[in-house]
Amino acid sequence: MTSTRDTARPASRWWWWMGAAALAGAPSLAHAQALNLLYERTVMIAADQRCGLFTPAVSAALGASAAQARGAALRAGQPRNAVEAAEGRARARARQTACGSPDLAVAAARVRDAFAGYSKISRLTYPGDVAGWSADRNFSRTTRWRLVQDNRFGSDRILFGLAGKDAPSALVAVGSFPDGAKPYGARLMLRDVSRSTGPYLARWSSGATAGLSLERRVPPRSMLVGFTAEARSVAGSDLRPKDMKTGWAFRFPAAAAGAMGRLDPREAVVVEFLFPGDVVRRAYVEVGDFAAGSAFLRVAAR
Repeated sequence: MTSTRDTARPASRWWWWMGAAALAGAPSLAHAQALNLLYERTVMIAADQRCGLFTPAVSAALGASAAQARGAALRAGQPRNAVEAAEGRARARARQTACGSPDLAVAAARVRDAFAGYSKISRLTYPGDVAGWSADRNFSRTTRWRLVQDNRFGSDRILFGLAGKDAPSALVAVGSFPDGAKPYGARLMLRDVSRSTGPYLARWSSGATAGLSLERRVPPRSMLVGFTAEARSVAGSDLRPKDMKTGWAFRFPAAAAGAMGRLDPREAVVVEFLFPGDVVRRAYVEVGDFAAGSAFLRVAAR
């Protein structure tokens, strides 16, 4: 039997904080379900901030589950103002609840019980509309992917995410080019949140974003901000899957990871690999549950 510690679990299995029923294996949630889960988690986060209910590790885990529920609600088609309204109602409910309330004590005990199981999980998968994330917080003496998305673009391939030893320490892109092309640089292009009010989703109607290509989740170039890779190297076997023979690794500034974590889960970012002769090859990465996966990794670092 495979041990729990070595098994990658779908992250949706751990969304049942406060005793809510687990959602059986669906990659996305119904509108009401996702919004209810977000409301429950936000109530407990706000109550914890006011009443000091949990240890830092439990608080971080609760934040990770709230981020995932928020992303699920948005991808299921909930308007952003409805999501923000639900969060506002949850914070108001927490303010109206006394720290000594018996109901709050029961809810906090359920969160702690859920965390007892959650804390033993070392790997989770976060499905997306097009491409998901794989998170791994196992201890390691060598550099490895901690949160990674694996995508194809044309005949090329990209692995993108957070890498490190005992904790994620860098935002990295590894590009593999079967034709032997050697990029001299890379840029990460993403929406400039200071110049836009929300994600750019090129579609004719609102609703769920499943089926919308990654290319149609990126704003016009005038609305993008770029981060140039600060280091390049041949990708070692620690960052290359067994079926990737060669690759080039690029490390981006720490600020790039923070900027990506502030994006809407429905949108995408672009990694531009730069080649001699002004040649650019573009790979798209779904934002998805990047923030939730990052928070999951931080639980292990506490």
